[in-house]
Amino acid sequence: MCLGIPGRIVKIDDPAKKLATVDVGGVKRVINIACIVNEDHPVDSCVGDWVLVHVGFAMSRINEEEAAQTLKILTELGEAQAEIEAMRLSAAE
Repeated sequence: MCLGIPGRIVKIDDPAKKLATVDVGGVKRVINIACIVNEDHPVDSCVGDWVLVHVGFAMSRINEEEAAQTLKILTELGEAQAEIEAMRLSAAE
């Protein structure tokens, strides 16, 4: 299963290598943006873009609403996973 995490590109670090800093929930990482750039959307136009990040690559651009919805779902899944784990740990043997 492949999971893309929404993040917002905050700066271009190396245009030649197509590296940019993305902010994912307050955590900043350098990622590769080669998959989302082309003649119509060059590297320098990516600042402010919302993207789905997977293993250090921006896989696709998404809009802010999609990013918010995805982050909400991921948060809910994390909370559900924590509840399931708590139930598993407290289960009667």
